[in-house]
Amino acid sequence: MLLEGKNGLVIGVANKHSIAWAIAQSVASQGARLLFNYQNERLKQNVEELAATVSGAKAFACDVGSDTEIASLMQQVQKEFGRLDFLVHSLAFAPREELMGQFINTTRQGFATALDVSAYSLVAVARAAMPLMTEGGSIVTLSYLGAERVVPHYNVMGVAKAALECSVRYLAYDLGPKNIRVNAISAGPIKTLAARGVSGISKMIDHHKEFAPLRRPTEQGEVGDTALFLVSSLGRGITGEVIYVDGGYNIVGLTASEA
Repeated sequence: MLLEGKNGLVIGVANKHSIAWAIAQSVASQGARLLFNYQNERLKQNVEELAATVSGAKAFACDVGSDTEIASLMQQVQKEFGRLDFLVHSLAFAPREELMGQFINTTRQGFATALDVSAYSLVAVARAAMPLMTEGGSIVTLSYLGAERVVPHYNVMGVAKAALECSVRYLAYDLGPKNIRVNAISAGPIKTLAARGVSGISKMIDHHKEFAPLRRPTEQGEVGDTALFLVSSLGRGITGEVIYVDGGYNIVGLTASEA
């Protein structure tokens, strides 16, 4: 039981297909006590029903676009746990219209929204969680290969993920003296609620399955188990890193059809 006696907050569960939920299942299986957030009333029932399947878990309202709601969430965490050992940040958003057509047509407001929700929110929740990590801790966020390579239609989300990955490094530097580690997992394409907003996501998954060295799509559980490793003592020497869980797709240059 790698996480027995450890307290975690998982931000970003929307439904049972969420990567955040796969992470929650992995860490709960190793003894972690968990709290969750739900963004709004529309998602409340889904998250509460899932939380009810985890012993002792609860869910609280928090839209990460609001510093007030983040502060309120952390007050609830302090009330329930007193101390926080790990935080999972698994969320991203850009207006659907920004994920179609060409990146050059990104609007100013669309750019600002994507960067705020997908990247700045990590900074905001890490700052709010820091005082609760009195015995050190681990923060894990979710990225994608579009942060460093052009993926058609990923557009402004690629820029946001690049900002997220850079934020991981700066946060790792700032929080390291407090024994708080910060890392990102770059997962292969998975058809989650958020991913469905990306035009052509099904084709992306099929392409990944065909050309990734492991010749299969990325599974939520694989990402969940990597997060488990990172938040547990097994990952105690790792911080500021982006770890790929994509069947090796990121190492490929030319695909067979291009060679």
